[in-house]
Amino acid sequence: MSFDIRTSLSVRVEASDPATDLLGAWTPGSGFFFEHARGGVVGVDAAAVVTVAPGPDQVARGAALARELLERCDGETIIVGAFPFDGRTPAVLTVPRLTLRRLADGRIMRITVGGPCDVPAFERVEHARAEVRTSPVPEPEAYVEAVKLARERIAAGELDKVVLARMLVAHADHDFDRRALLARLRDTEPDAFVFAAGGFIGATPELLVRRLGEQLETTPLAGTAPRGTGSSADEAAARALLASSKDRAEHALVVDAVRAALTPVCSSLDVPAEPVTVCTSKVWHLATPVLGRLCAPAPDALALVARLHPTPAVCGTPTHAAMTAIAELERIDRTLYAGAVGWMDSRGDGEWAVALRCAEVRGRMAMLFAGAGIVADSDPDAELAETDAKFRAMLDALGYA
Repeated sequence: MSFDIRTSLSVRVEASDPATDLLGAWTPGSGFFFEHARGGVVGVDAAAVVTVAPGPDQVARGAALARELLERCDGETIIVGAFPFDGRTPAVLTVPRLTLRRLADGRIMRITVGGPCDVPAFERVEHARAEVRTSPVPEPEAYVEAVKLARERIAAGELDKVVLARMLVAHADHDFDRRALLARLRDTEPDAFVFAAGGFIGATPELLVRRLGEQLETTPLAGTAPRGTGSSADEAAARALLASSKDRAEHALVVDAVRAALTPVCSSLDVPAEPVTVCTSKVWHLATPVLGRLCAPAPDALALVARLHPTPAVCGTPTHAAMTAIAELERIDRTLYAGAVGWMDSRGDGEWAVALRCAEVRGRMAMLFAGAGIVADSDPDAELAETDAKFRAMLDALGYA
């Protein structure tokens, strides 16, 4: 159903079985899934859909449409969806007919909109992993050359940082099992935000923003190193990343941008002076956990996304110059990669993550994305190796040997 502001949507909220596995309710290809250690949301079918046209200020326009739609619901409900990286393609936001939301205390709330909707029947079936073949876009040599050209622009003073991405196209001998893929990501990346928006699937480590009443959280990541083999080597890799002047400078650019974006809407903002290291199954990142108290009236979660997206962690700085460099030096269409994925409820609370460590899955083909932040003293070969390390988690989940 298309969004019609003349129509009021009836809402029913009730408790559901706390033993429910949200992944079992997810509908591959069309449903929405977003889960992490502290909670999760799964959306089934659509009571109403908002399509946000491409163009400038896409997230801000989407936030306004989301608020308008949620106001048409006569009770507590949730809107879910994803925004592309650069606003060049439409964004889709959906009020599901059925939403299951797992709270931090383990309770699961069942929200139905516009009439009854049952959880789809789900029988877990084990599928053999696909045999996967990959091809890079662009070729590694071309990516290295793009990094060199980006460094020249930085040296000329055109910008301070730009994030350049590349893609791996994976082909299998049978369709990828999307639910099994999500289950593997959930098992191997327990600290990540595991998500699926249509055919876009991933396990991102980066929280863009979480809003709960007057409280906000964001954890920008920038600066990456592959994990070491064995505990001693792994600990050494984390220490080396924390001591890296190149990575700390790159990280500081992101933190400064986040501080500048949030300060005008916060009565207090706690930004630690020093980053910490956090890890996924394959890499270490520098991270700065930021906590804030919002001014009244508190902007909703999507309004905060509009302030933050895209951060220098996935774009660069200054933003316009970095966007120009990406358009001229990258040879891929990012679509939802490095975009924002998440949910917001009718109170304005919600969670949005940066769509990283992800792939667009289409039958037997999957397009994987990874990027690296380029600064003045970036080493092109090291940046290529960083993207290879970031591909690894998704390749493993797909079954690549």
